[in-house]
Amino acid sequence: MLDNDQLAGLIDDYCAAWNEPDAMRRAAILARAWAPGACYTDPRADLVGSDELSAHISEVQKRRPGARVVRTSAIDLHHGLARFAWRVVQADGSMLPEGIDFAEISADGKLQRIVGFFGPLAAIPAS
Repeated sequence: MLDNDQLAGLIDDYCAAWNEPDAMRRAAILARAWAPGACYTDPRADLVGSDELSAHISEVQKRRPGARVVRTSAIDLHHGLARFAWRVVQADGSMLPEGIDFAEISADGKLQRIVGFFGPLAAIPAS
């Protein structure tokens, strides 16, 4: 199992892949962090493998030139599952609402699955 520093490095590599505009460098980052056949799911995407994830990242970068994904929390880990918060900082410095990712860590210490959610949870309506 990963220690705290290794886990932070893994998650930070994953975030760095979202910030890398060069497809070759992004592929090298994902090779360090992403398990073969790993899955990525968020409200707008359901992908398998690093090639699909890299292509999706490229499309997101085209819609938000110069934006960066920044991890904004510590990382919780138990039983091979992790969660961490992040946000997108736009090129002009404005920030989108914080999101949260849940990660499954493979036996060899790579990301096997990421499930992402955008923005805060909605409050329960008053009854």
